[in-house]
Amino acid sequence: MTKIKCFYISLLFLGIGIQQSYSQTYKFRTSGFSVLEKNEKGKWGKWSDLSLVNIMVSLDTDKNRLVVYSRNIQLYNILVYQPESESENDLVYSFTCKDNDGADCTVSIITRKKQENRKQLYITYSDHVIVYNIFSM
Repeated sequence: MTKIKCFYISLLFLGIGIQQSYSQTYKFRTSGFSVLEKNEKGKWGKWSDLSLVNIMVSLDTDKNRLVVYSRNIQLYNILVYQPESESENDLVYSFTCKDNDGADCTVSIITRKKQENRKQLYITYSDHVIVYNIFSM
């Protein structure tokens, strides 16, 4: 009887280990951010000066969320994984999301091919855009 229990317990731990090994969590660090806003006439203004920040960003595809660990934690629930798009200059992964206030937005991770594969995280709302320069951890 104890051999059967040991077998099932071993099988359980093996199953949990395999499941966690396939977990898709990506961790990034930011090095700076900037904001772009629409003015009162609905036209896009200019990007703000780049502010240096060092915060963690986590993309967890198992939980369908992206979290920016700023002073006020920004949680984005991923509703739709948009098709990857690639051009001569950029590789773009985009997600249709709802933030922790329930507002709709698009989150994009862009790799700038002609800029030594520099990565940026864009969080786009109807009236403003936040961009973070990011690098993989």
